[in-house]
Amino acid sequence: MSHEMIALFMFATMMLMLLTGQRVFGAIGFVGAVAGVLLWGVGGVDIPFSAAMKLMKWYPLLTLPMFIFMGYVLSESKIADDLYKMFHVWMGPVRGGLAIGTIGLMVLISAMNGLSVAGMAIGATIALPELLKRGYDKIMVTGVIQAGSSLGILVPPSVVLVLYAMIARQPVGQLWLAGVMPGLMMAGLFIVYIYVRCRLQPHLGPVLPEEERQVSLAEKLRLLRAGLLPLVIFATMMVPFVNGWTSLVESSAIGALTAFLAAIVKGRMTRAVFEVSVRQTLAISCMFMWIILAALGFGAIFDGLGAVNAIDSLFTQQLGLNPWMILILMQLSFLIMGTFLDDTAMLVIVAPLYVPLVEGLGFDLIWYGVLYTITTQIAYMTPPFGYNLFLMRAMAPPEIGLGDIYRSIIPFALVMVLALTLVMMFPQIALWLPDLVYGK
Repeated sequence: MSHEMIALFMFATMMLMLLTGQRVFGAIGFVGAVAGVLLWGVGGVDIPFSAAMKLMKWYPLLTLPMFIFMGYVLSESKIADDLYKMFHVWMGPVRGGLAIGTIGLMVLISAMNGLSVAGMAIGATIALPELLKRGYDKIMVTGVIQAGSSLGILVPPSVVLVLYAMIARQPVGQLWLAGVMPGLMMAGLFIVYIYVRCRLQPHLGPVLPEEERQVSLAEKLRLLRAGLLPLVIFATMMVPFVNGWTSLVESSAIGALTAFLAAIVKGRMTRAVFEVSVRQTLAISCMFMWIILAALGFGAIFDGLGAVNAIDSLFTQQLGLNPWMILILMQLSFLIMGTFLDDTAMLVIVAPLYVPLVEGLGFDLIWYGVLYTITTQIAYMTPPFGYNLFLMRAMAPPEIGLGDIYRSIIPFALVMVLALTLVMMFPQIALWLPDLVYGK
């Protein structure tokens, strides 16, 4: 059997195991380990051992538990509730104002956490009941929360971009800055869509009743200060890192410590909050570690077979595709895989294959990291098996069915496709800010 056929057989076996509902790290690691033993005999067992050692030496991985802990402290201590109250008061007089405020909430949550799941959980538990209670259309608001949570892996500090940076060997700071403008652009497109839609169909997003809008200016300013707290935490973490005063790991520690102290100062750091934050941080960090470990072993087998060169030869020589057609095919593959894999699994499975190919085709790897994050979030929300769709179904009240969730996401997915197209056509949307800060 040729090396190309072995690589194809390994990939097909792994996908089949994933479709049967096996754990992601179990399916990837099992196929990689068995293939290593069959191809190289007893010596093949050294491959997962080498992958484990490589994982231990990835010093930037220390940032993952720091960012995750920071996000959970801020969400469990109810600082996110203050954010929503701020948007509730300031945006209430506008048609669809609370839905627009929810997008703003999601942007700030993304800047606190870096995980889309956290934004989904906070939006579904805090914003969704309030929007439904105030007469907002259930299909509209379900789409708003799912779309807003998608910003979690694009707006810094994005955990997924940290992982991409390690796999692609690119600077994390530049990747974070590259995600800022596309993330804000996408949030702006969501807001424009909500505003225009609610102006045309006022029943979808009614204004707040007059009695709820009668809030003193002092109270409005107090809520505004509470809402700015996440931005202060974000600045204390990012400014030293961007200016080169601290390393990435040091900045993540500053962010976690600042969030912890903020919760203490506000009197919300109880034993229960601390315990939940630590437990969730441990659980999610271990999940990331197992997936990365399995993928490193699997990728080492693939690399040993020369699969990357085989894929390059297939696209460029045998099929005769130009670089842009190959790039679009890559994005389509992410959309397909996103129906049954999460963003981390997709990244660690295909990035070792795609990154060298993208570089060989002459594309910028920082720019491609942004394309990857946008595409995977579209895949997350694409029926019939989008990951976020089922998360929303698990968190939504009984009156919102799976059919409602499917319909809700269609216009927002189209907006995200527009954003992806703009970033592909105009790479400077992503590259302008890192070029400005770091220079050529």
